[in-house]
Amino acid sequence: MGSIPHAHGHAAGRTPTPDNLLTLYIPDVEEWKAAVQRMRDAGFNPVPAFNPYWDRDGLTFEDPDDYRIVLQRGEWTY
Repeated sequence: MGSIPHAHGHAAGRTPTPDNLLTLYIPDVEEWKAAVQRMRDAGFNPVPAFNPYWDRDGLTFEDPDDYRIVLQRGEWTY
């Protein structure tokens, strides 16, 4: 992994909560699987989601600063 940017003498704060997420909706199953594999290949392993909803049709990954991304298998609806 690369270095984490920071300002000398200033500690960057942590993410507000484990439920603050960047969610990427990927409807195509094969594209979703490929995205999950790219995350794994980059050294990230899935972590249990704070909200179990995200574990049903997706996987959550966490970076070294505790920020989380969800790769959701499905379409975004509103």
